[in-house]
Amino acid sequence: MQTGKTSWKTLVVGIAFASLSASACAVDSMSVEVGTASKLRVVRVAAQWDWDARWFESNGNHIGGHWDLSLAQWRGTRYRNIPDARQDITTIGLTPVFRWQQDNKKGFYVEGGIGIHLFSETYNNDVKSNGVSRRLSTAFQFGDHLGLGYVFNNELDIGLRVQHFSNGGIKKPNDGLNMAVMRVSYRF
Repeated sequence: MQTGKTSWKTLVVGIAFASLSASACAVDSMSVEVGTASKLRVVRVAAQWDWDARWFESNGNHIGGHWDLSLAQWRGTRYRNIPDARQDITTIGLTPVFRWQQDNKKGFYVEGGIGIHLFSETYNNDVKSNGVSRRLSTAFQFGDHLGLGYVFNNELDIGLRVQHFSNGGIKKPNDGLNMAVMRVSYRF
């Protein structure tokens, strides 16, 4: 059971994220996200770097995208299937995100991405319908999402995502995990 102490892995991940984010002149936007799944709460911060590429331009819309570098804290409340036992996990992720959007990058959009995530430890929280603990057997996970949102004229971006984590069959068990995420971002 986690006691809430900061591990050396968490510290290294935090320093790496801070140093990459320090080059703020290259960062196009920053976001804060909150997510939830059964017996799990997630808070995530991220920096985004836009791509110059535009694909399938038509009628004032195109597919564009950005790199998303994230640092998240997960709090599970049923560690190893023990009620009220806590598991705290820190993750770092890098995801290419494709977005169908207007040419001026305002208004409604639809997006999707598949990226890689490194966890400070393996996830073992909650139970499946058969009573067995829900586990992610590796610290390396793929994270994919589908989302939609709206970018206001003042550059505020509010979106909702459905996100899935899985190790892609690298090791069993590969239970996978789905969560709902609300995202708020601001473009510089």
